[in-house]
Amino acid sequence: MNFRRGRGHEDLEINLVPLIDVLLVIIIFLVVSATFSRINELQINLPTAEANQQQEKPQLINVGIDANGRTEINNADVPERTVDKLTLALRKAAGSGKEPTVIISADAHTTHQSVINVMEAARQAGLTHITFATQSSGS
Repeated sequence: MNFRRGRGHEDLEINLVPLIDVLLVIIIFLVVSATFSRINELQINLPTAEANQQQEKPQLINVGIDANGRTEINNADVPERTVDKLTLALRKAAGSGKEPTVIISADAHTTHQSVINVMEAARQAGLTHITFATQSSGS
């Protein structure tokens, strides 16, 4: 059915300008992403060297603090809880070991100040590797 009786058929045109714009954007995207892909594909041969196995285990200093604030260093009781006395005890426990690790095992109900005193004593003794022992909650 032709509802346009007096008019002739107009020729259809395809506007190529938007098509060219879209194609250029796609090409630019492909070029940029291909450049990044080449960077990720670099073949790198790392130099090799022979290293000696570490013969000695790192020295560990175990510090235990109970709920009352009583402190033990390597299972030896420290009668006075002052930072100075803790520093002396930590230096004695460290001996001449290189960079020992201090493991603080504090009771869950230990005062915060007791733990801070041990950390301050370790800092004054020059012991920078400090970690805290925990246990899993076990559901």
